[in-house]
Amino acid sequence: MRSFTLKHANVELYFGPNSIRNLSNHLNDYKKVAVVTGKTSAKKSGALNDVEKILNEHNIEFKVYDEITPNPWASQADKLAHFIWNEGCDAVIAIGGGSVIDTAKVASVMAASGGRSLDYLYEKMKPRSHVPFIAVNLTHGTGTEIDRYSVLTVDENREKRGMSILYPDVSFDDPKYTLTLPRNQTVYTSLDTFYHSYEATTSTLTSPYVKLLSIESISLVNIWLPKALDDLNNLEARYWLLYASMIAGISIDTSSTHIIHAIEHALSGLNPKLAHGCGLGILGPRSVYYTHKTMPEESAMALKPLDPNIKPSPDDAGKAEDVVRKFQEEIGFTDKLSDYGFEEKDVPKVLEMVFNGLRYLHKNTPFKVDENIVRDIFLKSL
Repeated sequence: MRSFTLKHANVELYFGPNSIRNLSNHLNDYKKVAVVTGKTSAKKSGALNDVEKILNEHNIEFKVYDEITPNPWASQADKLAHFIWNEGCDAVIAIGGGSVIDTAKVASVMAASGGRSLDYLYEKMKPRSHVPFIAVNLTHGTGTEIDRYSVLTVDENREKRGMSILYPDVSFDDPKYTLTLPRNQTVYTSLDTFYHSYEATTSTLTSPYVKLLSIESISLVNIWLPKALDDLNNLEARYWLLYASMIAGISIDTSSTHIIHAIEHALSGLNPKLAHGCGLGILGPRSVYYTHKTMPEESAMALKPLDPNIKPSPDDAGKAEDVVRKFQEEIGFTDKLSDYGFEEKDVPKVLEMVFNGLRYLHKNTPFKVDENIVRDIFLKSL
């Protein structure tokens, strides 16, 4: 479990056990820092204690802001930006998974560039500057510690939108902080990694580089997720799942996600209790069917770690769907949309979101997305 440093785009990322100690090298002349967390994970993981200790050693004042929730609202980013500005913080350290880091990215931009989160979500404003931003990642699924994306839900209409907003200046991926992930989140975040990789490989923006990273990521999830589920304290398994998540983050940053994320954003916007990775896992198998029909070579290559006998042929689309569903069942994932209150009568509402506010999300889908396909994926996932 070797520690290393990696540079991608504007991010300097420290990966491996005890990598957080390198935070000392990036505190510059900061006088006051906003430490952004959720309610419990930063404390439970030990990351908050480690960060506070380092800040105290450098005599840096800090204020903890712990109001970020899963599937965060745009208004939370607005409130955090006001907190950063009002407190006069000259740096932001976000400790959490995708929800915390995404919200803090947007807030650090607004605190320096002005505006409201909706201005950036709807591309009325572009980031001009940002408060120096450091990410301490606590999950092996998000990828946001290495990419430029952020996702927030609009309070007024429950539209969950993604945007290109900010690369962290410095990030930390320490597998020990993922040991406190419960079993269900271990599965959900790993499925997030899996579908980041699969969609990046089959996007219209794919490339040999993306395929290389994505296939490696899926291979690692296939090998190490069962081991992590056998022993949630298996640090080596967490190391490789975290590495898989990180390189999948580079994959989507270089390529893109598409149909599965488009529908999932609509659903978890309507019901914020639906965890992102869980929603992807529910929608994934049937979505793979349509993707394999159109991009059989890329899809077969991505799914080869699960079943090397999948043919790069549209005729194997049904088999590709079955292989992914079997993989998920073998790791104990059997969730359905009906478990989260969704019913057939919700189809019009979902279609409205996918084909209006979220149309941008499926622009890189390798096939023409129509209402019949979205309806079929939704109904087959109930």
